[in-house]
Amino acid sequence: MMMLFQMRWRSILPQQCVLLVICLLINLEAVPIDVDKTKVQGEPHVEGAKIETPDTGLYYDEYLKQVIDVLETDKHFREKLQTADIEEIKSGKLSKELDLVSHHVRTRLDELKRQEVARLRMLIKAKMDSFQDTGIDHQALLKQFEHLNHHNPDTFESKDLDMLIKAATSDLENYDKTRHDEFKKYEMMKEHERREYLRTLDEEKRHEEEAKYEEMKKKHGDHPKVNHPGSKDQLKEVWEESDGLDPNDFDPKTFFKLHDVNNDGFLDEQELEALFTKELEKVYDPKNEEDDMVEMEEERLRMREHVMNEIDVNKDRLVTLQEFLRATEKKEFLEPDSWETLDQQQLFSESELKEFESHILQQEDELKKKAEDLQKQKEELQRQHDQLQAQKQELQQVVQQMEQKRLQQGSPLSEPAEELKFQPPGEHPVGNAQNHLAAASLYASQQGELPPASKAVHMVPSTPVGLLSSSVFLLYSVSYLPSLHK
Repeated sequence: MMMLFQMRWRSILPQQCVLLVICLLINLEAVPIDVDKTKVQGEPHVEGAKIETPDTGLYYDEYLKQVIDVLETDKHFREKLQTADIEEIKSGKLSKELDLVSHHVRTRLDELKRQEVARLRMLIKAKMDSFQDTGIDHQALLKQFEHLNHHNPDTFESKDLDMLIKAATSDLENYDKTRHDEFKKYEMMKEHERREYLRTLDEEKRHEEEAKYEEMKKKHGDHPKVNHPGSKDQLKEVWEESDGLDPNDFDPKTFFKLHDVNNDGFLDEQELEALFTKELEKVYDPKNEEDDMVEMEEERLRMREHVMNEIDVNKDRLVTLQEFLRATEKKEFLEPDSWETLDQQQLFSESELKEFESHILQQEDELKKKAEDLQKQKEELQRQHDQLQAQKQELQQVVQQMEQKRLQQGSPLSEPAEELKFQPPGEHPVGNAQNHLAAASLYASQQGELPPASKAVHMVPSTPVGLLSSSVFLLYSVSYLPSLHK
């Protein structure tokens, strides 16, 4: 269940993580869209209106957004952003323009960097504290600083901007691969749990479950034909069913402008993925037991990656109008190959599944060992607690026996608040206190009122309770001194 929850959560992030840092730097203003589908020109820009920047899913997303917002306030840098191409941004050439921004902007960037360094240091300290005596991967901790120059924590330099752009670009490019790997683990875990469940059943029940599983697979595969993503048939279906327009009037340029929902001149990853909803609905229905919504999001990701590879010529993860129109002129647009859905593919091999299960068993053994160690510690603490309780009860019994003997002899204990009253020396000559204490212990032992001194001393632990019991023992021993000399 935990892995399922993580997969569902991560399937939401890529819908927001749709703009590369370059898109974030270039996409500055746009009009909030309320499109009349019969008008594709849109309305003029409203000065100052900004689109909401999507969450990239990066752990330094907030820092990235704040740096971009501050840089946008500098007119010179803003102009450079608008005219820079993708290679200038990725190569670091644009970062050198930071030296020409105003003092106010640099001061604000310095403050942002100091805050980010402080945040990362706090997180790393917390992580190190949580490790305590266990091994710490220092290289992994240092990777938290890859998006800024941590050797200079006080000022924001051109190197910081260059590192931020490169880190964001690299992380976003690896994000899809990470999602694919997690999905594969998710599918292997499903199969592992299914097989483990079958092992718990008798032969008859096992056959029933196997038959049910095959029936669900067959039912899931029984769906209408899925159009090739990005083909004319697929786009015309969106044009007709989602946009409500006549399929005979299909026009690629009009289609592009309709689905460029933020009116920035690009189809980004989120806008592309939205085009595949109608195709995915043919295969996946959340009401059906046989349809897995995690698989649907993986299918959406595969479709988007395929279209990007076919259309995105400069590999900036953004589709321009020119790239889109050029793709519609290709033969593949009119006569595409059939599209294979996930249920038609082998997601993992048997050897990969065995390796995955071996890793799971290793983790389970480690957790089992830790649980056993904790249980032993618990039992040892309980044993020590029981031993102390037994000693305490034994001492209490001794005190009660002494009190009963004294009451029988008609010599009650003095009140706690009273001072000890000794008989006058003339009536009861005594030796030193140590001899009297020894004599009192011997006498009490002979009378059966106290255990032998060695046993009594052995029972008194070196704890506050033991010290208190020792004081009581001394009190009773001293109280017996008069009777020893009668």
